[in-house]
Amino acid sequence: MTNHTLLTDFYQLTMMQGYFAAGRHRQRVVFDMFYRENPSGNGFAIMAGLEQVMDYIDNLRFSDEDLAYLRTQGIFSEDFLAYLADFRFTGSIDAIPEGTVVFPGEPLVVVTAPIIEAQLIETAMLNIINHQCLIATKAARVCHAAKGDAVLEFGLRRAQGPDAGIYGARAAMIGGCAATSNVLAGQMFDLPIRGTHAHSWIMSFSDELAAFRAYAAAFPTRCTLLVDTYDTLGSGVPNAIRIFDEMRRAGTELINHGIRLDSGDFAYLSKESRKMLDAAGHTDAKITASCDLDEVLIQSLKLQGAKIDTWGVGTSLITAKDWPAFGGVYKLAAAEDENGCMVPKIKLSENPDKVTNPGAKKIYRIYDTEHGKIKADLVTLADEEVNESEKLTLFDPRAPWKKMHLAPGEYYTKQLLAPIFQSGRRVYTSPAIMEIRAYCVAQQNTLWEEHRRLINPPAMPVDLSQRLYDLKQRMIYDARNGH
Repeated sequence: MTNHTLLTDFYQLTMMQGYFAAGRHRQRVVFDMFYRENPSGNGFAIMAGLEQVMDYIDNLRFSDEDLAYLRTQGIFSEDFLAYLADFRFTGSIDAIPEGTVVFPGEPLVVVTAPIIEAQLIETAMLNIINHQCLIATKAARVCHAAKGDAVLEFGLRRAQGPDAGIYGARAAMIGGCAATSNVLAGQMFDLPIRGTHAHSWIMSFSDELAAFRAYAAAFPTRCTLLVDTYDTLGSGVPNAIRIFDEMRRAGTELINHGIRLDSGDFAYLSKESRKMLDAAGHTDAKITASCDLDEVLIQSLKLQGAKIDTWGVGTSLITAKDWPAFGGVYKLAAAEDENGCMVPKIKLSENPDKVTNPGAKKIYRIYDTEHGKIKADLVTLADEEVNESEKLTLFDPRAPWKKMHLAPGEYYTKQLLAPIFQSGRRVYTSPAIMEIRAYCVAQQNTLWEEHRRLINPPAMPVDLSQRLYDLKQRMIYDARNGH
């Protein structure tokens, strides 16, 4: 990854100089990154982007060119610029691993560092994680709608620039896609790449049959023919069948062969194409569909009995077309006082959903023992422990009278935050993308089915421990009453 040190908002640098000038730049603080609302009306989100955050932190250096540029702004002091010349991240970061299902209000990333360092990394970290969480979550929705059929990420030409295409493909694979059309992403992240041919291939030949024949000769073991250039059922499918017959007579082993539909009524055309292929003895030929697909249309086509085996999804996936931004935020949770003690901090708001949870924290995921499904997530203070041999009482922090009581043996727990950096050194090794993808699939299987539905899923409880809840209420009361 290139040096993205200046990939930040200008006010991060002005605050950094302010901390430096006031002699407060070494003050240790805790920041939480979290989000408030699941994208696309989903019941959960998928954590993604952590590997790029680690690369960003590892390469955090102010070059001579960076410092020269900042000097041209005319507001940064020479002693501050000299400090930046030796700048390195020395703090610690805990985060939820990529591929994990996550919910609003819980910290995805916790940064503990000198305030000048924690402040700088905010913008780039939000940029990276917000984008990849958004696309991974959209991919999870699309793949869930496909009900086990392969979903191919086909969105590069519609992505908002090269980085969005590359890292969007990465995130889409984490969310469950089987392959991508993006060759550079395939090279960078060792992803399966797939693709067939365009209408221009067909049109460049004298006729459709000649185009199909040439393509089959070039790719006999991966022959998927685009059948809608002229007349899908009148010529496209019959000509594809003719080519498959020729290949079979020539002794070619027909593997990974089939047709692609790119326009028209997919439900009708796929069912008719399936009948024609089966009648010709090509029962193993696959049918792929592409063209403005999303999870809602895929679900509808499945309900209509469409005979589609593979779904190529482009614009709606790579841009998260219905939900343009993830909305993650980065808020101060604690700061060191003059005695070296970490003091909880809280941000108040007229909007109750924007009141932050104070203090250094950790997250316990509570599972139902019988089914292995998630019952709730519990956010606690960092020094709290959940004892599985004891009764556990959970309550809704917005409506504390709503309670859930779990007896020992009815539940088990897992802490979600993992150490990523300690004292400025990376201590976490990111798995390969296909390993993260498999983990993400397993993670989604820990959700109750109602939390996975596409429309109006119930909210997963994200509860606060009694101690954290009491601390929050006391700090709200003190702030409102001038204490």
